[in-house]
Amino acid sequence: MFTTLSDRLTSTFKNLRSKGRLSEADIDATIREIRRALLDADVAVPVVREFSASVRERALSAEVSGALNPAQQVVKIVNDELVTILGGEARPLRFAKTPPTVIMLAGLQGAGKTTLAGKLALDLKGRGHTPLLVAADLQRPNAVTQLSVVAERAGVPVYAPHPGVSGEDEVPTGDPVAVARDGVATARTREHDVVIIDTAGRLGVDAELMQQAADIRDAVQPDEVLFVIDAMIGQDAVLTAQAFLEGVDFTGVVLSKLDGDARGGAALSVAKITGRPIMFASTGEKLTDFEAFHPDRMASRILDMGDVLTLIEQAEKAFDADEAERMAAKVAAGQDFTLADFLVQMQQMKKMGSMKKMLGMLPGMGQMREAIDSFDEREMDRVEAIIRSMTPAERDNPRIINGSRRARIARGSGVRTSDVNQLLERFAGAQKMMRQMNKGGGVPGMPGMGSLPGMGGKKARGRTPAPARKKGKSGNPAKRAAQERAAATRSTGGAPAAAPGSSFGAPAGSGTQARSGPAASASDLELPEGLDKLLGGR
Repeated sequence: MFTTLSDRLTSTFKNLRSKGRLSEADIDATIREIRRALLDADVAVPVVREFSASVRERALSAEVSGALNPAQQVVKIVNDELVTILGGEARPLRFAKTPPTVIMLAGLQGAGKTTLAGKLALDLKGRGHTPLLVAADLQRPNAVTQLSVVAERAGVPVYAPHPGVSGEDEVPTGDPVAVARDGVATARTREHDVVIIDTAGRLGVDAELMQQAADIRDAVQPDEVLFVIDAMIGQDAVLTAQAFLEGVDFTGVVLSKLDGDARGGAALSVAKITGRPIMFASTGEKLTDFEAFHPDRMASRILDMGDVLTLIEQAEKAFDADEAERMAAKVAAGQDFTLADFLVQMQQMKKMGSMKKMLGMLPGMGQMREAIDSFDEREMDRVEAIIRSMTPAERDNPRIINGSRRARIARGSGVRTSDVNQLLERFAGAQKMMRQMNKGGGVPGMPGMGSLPGMGGKKARGRTPAPARKKGKSGNPAKRAAQERAAATRSTGGAPAAAPGSSFGAPAGSGTQARSGPAASASDLELPEGLDKLLGGR
């Protein structure tokens, strides 16, 4: 969502890095570009003004003028101010001392409250809680049915005593306040420790909507009131947030549809305008596309610094600890990494979500955005189909896959034979890397460690090293004789050896002993008369 804003800010900072010192004019030009980028991203004007003033004040202080790298210091200042705009610190849910904890969802119709209820319930269930969903939206057609379907997908129970309305022309007859009150009582009876109440929304802010939300709040006394806002609605996000703050007084904000392609800057203004923290973010359509909102991590993403911590957290959730231990033990035992292992690892990576999102969380990936956007997510499905078309023996030992087997695998997976060949070639490289790491070569491409195939390293651990090239004989007779004596000394274990025969006629075994030192002069040799004068001093 913040791609355009990220690109504008990154381009602005790139112009600063070429300057060793920053003048006031440079800082003013940078602030001007940052202000334009924020306004183009639909950030609220009061927030942009305050942000620009804070950055300019800090950029003109000794904090930047005395820095070794002023450009990096300005980037740090912008990062700090972005974190402030986004709320400063992440705030988790506040749980009641005496269960159940009551969480009420409020917002406009179409903001994604019902889907978010299922996402939040699934997240809490994964953390060991026992949530109960309450269908208190009796006005939107089929809202109760939708919540029931979402609850079933999340694997959590739902309290829905009233079916709600099924058409636009049907008049609502149920009492949402009574449903919410009874839902909390049912959760207490069934010993659920969390209750999530889905309330009705409207296409716009009106008095009836606010009064109903306020009545539900007064009836159930929720521990948290989460205002769900569509991150794609533009400047209306700020006006809607202010209206709900006055009418319902929510305790936290949830950004939905954060994976959209709208500018989304207005959503960044909500925390600053309302003074309420952004607590969660919905980043996709799946129930697992849900994460806690961390202002510092979001600021890093906007500035193309990556979000490695969130990536690690997602990996910890997706990867099976027992499988990881089994794989580590296999590598430690010197066993080969097989296609069956590769299939398991790939399936666990798919649990983490979209590969594009994961790559986007790495630092500096903004420069490769076009390549990431062009990445085909279905490629992993094709690779999985190829491996599943192999027999267990072929997965364990790809060397037995000959031409006929490759053709059979290609037909079984619906791909070309060349695709099978490419997969086997890439896997062979990965297998070599695993062997190298197992033998102590470490991570290829790093100082003091081995190299990946194709990364320029020619020395492979485990191979017999190539014999050192012998040094050629010197054209200087004195030096060449010294070389031959040194070689003879090494071959006899350091004991003096007879001088070898010389091309100048000194017979081998004539009794002439070589001196022990590495340096030799013409006087040490039996040379023809007059030649020693020509070689003198050499």
